[in-house]
Amino acid sequence: MPTDPAFPDVPTAQLRDGGWELVDESVETVFELPTARVEGATKVYDAAETREAVRNAVGFDHQWRFFFATALSFTPPLAPGIGPAVILPTVRSEAQSAFADELADRGFESIERGRRERVRVDSGDRARLRTYSAELDLDAVDATLSITGWVGVWHSDGFRIAAGAYPDQSLSSLLEIENPPEALRRTPSDYRSELLDLIRAVA
Repeated sequence: MPTDPAFPDVPTAQLRDGGWELVDESVETVFELPTARVEGATKVYDAAETREAVRNAVGFDHQWRFFFATALSFTPPLAPGIGPAVILPTVRSEAQSAFADELADRGFESIERGRRERVRVDSGDRARLRTYSAELDLDAVDATLSITGWVGVWHSDGFRIAAGAYPDQSLSSLLEIENPPEALRRTPSDYRSELLDLIRAVA
């Protein structure tokens, strides 16, 4: 009888120090191959410190940034002759489609796929990243939130997917917050660096 897949290792201290909070932990079938069911064990994090700072400043509660990491398993296990390189393109394509669907489920529109990059993750493996852009109308504060998302896929001791998204402009500017607290003085470049560091640290 198959066992539940193990959850990925995430940079717990880094997430804690950055004000991130675990908001969901689940195991579910993420897609199916002709010969196997692919299950993902996923941890989802919210930038709680950012969320609280905005709520305290303007009284509006929203998830501004998120990050998640997934470890995949196959039921039944892949045949011995099927190496990771054979199915990595399929896993990558499915992961990117699932991320776009996730943005749509969160209410984002004008979702567009962007450039690709290759990076070396902390385990030493090579990951391929894909960017996404999207927009969300925030009627409650009369603003439009535009975001950039990154999806990374690689194979280490198993398949890993790590992804997240962040605002394309400072939240203090977007929400017209005067004298913003330190948590809201960060730039999109700061958000990008933090997210890519988190993605690279997943094992």
